[in-house]
Amino acid sequence: MELLDPQLVLGAYAVGVFPMADDRDADHVYWVEPRRRAIMPLDGFQLSRSLRKTIAADRFRVTADRDFAGVLALCAESVDGRRDTWINRGIEQVFGVLHAMGFAHSIECWEGDELVGGLYGLALGTAFFGESMVSRRTDASKVALAWLVARLRVGGFTLLDCQFQTDHLARLGAIEIDRADYVALLTTAVSGVVGAVVPVAGADFGALDRPVAGVDASDPGAPSTVVSGPRSGQDIVQLLAQTS
Repeated sequence: MELLDPQLVLGAYAVGVFPMADDRDADHVYWVEPRRRAIMPLDGFQLSRSLRKTIAADRFRVTADRDFAGVLALCAESVDGRRDTWINRGIEQVFGVLHAMGFAHSIECWEGDELVGGLYGLALGTAFFGESMVSRRTDASKVALAWLVARLRVGGFTLLDCQFQTDHLARLGAIEIDRADYVALLTTAVSGVVGAVVPVAGADFGALDRPVAGVDASDPGAPSTVVSGPRSGQDIVQLLAQTS
């Protein structure tokens, strides 16, 4: 199995290139730079009525970085005996290291104590590179993506890279842009962070989890109060509905 160097992987993402493998058992990876890139505008997430209800009802318990390895394993798992995943063991290994370094993150959806969906990706500067989503229950990956978009907006991110456009992503608001336009957005987002061994100041993936100041709407003159997390699904709906 080819071992991937974490700094090599970070440098590749910083210039718009990412690794893929032919299948789960492939010994090597190849490096991809699409001519057309899918991105999710953070103010353009399409919150359908049914998804809004699912999120607001807290159908799933949603966490961040609670079980990164579990989400990665679900994303890499073969389905119905097919081994058509592009996540080989080398990619799985290096993303585990990147998570320990503070660069890679996950969103998890739970039913009780069972992990039933989620996503993972890489944060670099103010860019988040979405790698893979998985659902073991209806709408679990959609809910995870909605929570991710809200988290990135609160955390000051400017770019959510979805790599390849799909009908599923398009319905949620993803668009395709030319490579040159993508590189321009990426260059701004990762300026000053290439070569860092730990995440540097910039966007904050954990901002959604911290207490926020609030004001009593019935008494605008009242002092600010502190509203502590975790956020509810209704909070996420309100955040996304501001521009959706």
